[in-house]
Amino acid sequence: MISAEEVKSLREETGISIMECKKALEASGGDREKALLILKKRSTEVAAKKTDREVKDGFITVEETAEKITIVTLQCETDFVSKNADFQALGKKLATIALQDGAEKANEVSKEEIDFVVQKIGENIKLGKIEILEKSSGNIGVYIHDGKKGTIAILDGGDVNLSKDIAMHITAMRPEFTTLDEIPAETKEAVTALMKEEVDSSKPADIQEKMLIGKVAGYFKEKVLTEQSFIKDQNITVGKLLESKNAKIKSTQSVSI
Repeated sequence: MISAEEVKSLREETGISIMECKKALEASGGDREKALLILKKRSTEVAAKKTDREVKDGFITVEETAEKITIVTLQCETDFVSKNADFQALGKKLATIALQDGAEKANEVSKEEIDFVVQKIGENIKLGKIEILEKSSGNIGVYIHDGKKGTIAILDGGDVNLSKDIAMHITAMRPEFTTLDEIPAETKEAVTALMKEEVDSSKPADIQEKMLIGKVAGYFKEKVLTEQSFIKDQNITVGKLLESKNAKIKSTQSVSI
């Protein structure tokens, strides 16, 4: 006879339903280790049946130590499951393993860990990407909005708080270019031609030129990071903010599900 206490204990360890835990214990004759193996096998079978389902949602987990930052993207089928505590705990567990033992180890154990959670929540889950950043590469700021999208910003100079602010700004404002110098000549020409159509041709030529310059500058102010007004202080541009902190943008990278 399998006791309720045995079932409860196995349930607490695995998180799998009471009914499945009871079946595993009965099939193993009450042998806990064999029951765990049975549950693992069933988890694998359940996960295999769901593997072709499309994973359109997910959650991004960020964990860090004094030396490193790990970003793990875990994918699922629905927004509902992306908010599930077990699903998010899985992302955190894999991120912690990656921090401690490396991305290769996290990838190695991910299938078994994922299969267990698939059995519990009933949706397909896939490991997206594991990224490990060394803090020695610069002041790294990571901002993730609602677990769905975000930015990694690495600065030369400044500090980590500034890097995080820049990452947040980029996530919110989505600039197309970092600096004016990055804009391709053909893009400048196309925008200038477009804006020229909006200039009042009845004005004197010198006035038209000034209006055109202003319109082109206004267009790129919305598209270029260093020209944008800083999201936390509209009285200063991102470029001026960086300058005041003796900082330069080393690199930026978007992160999304």
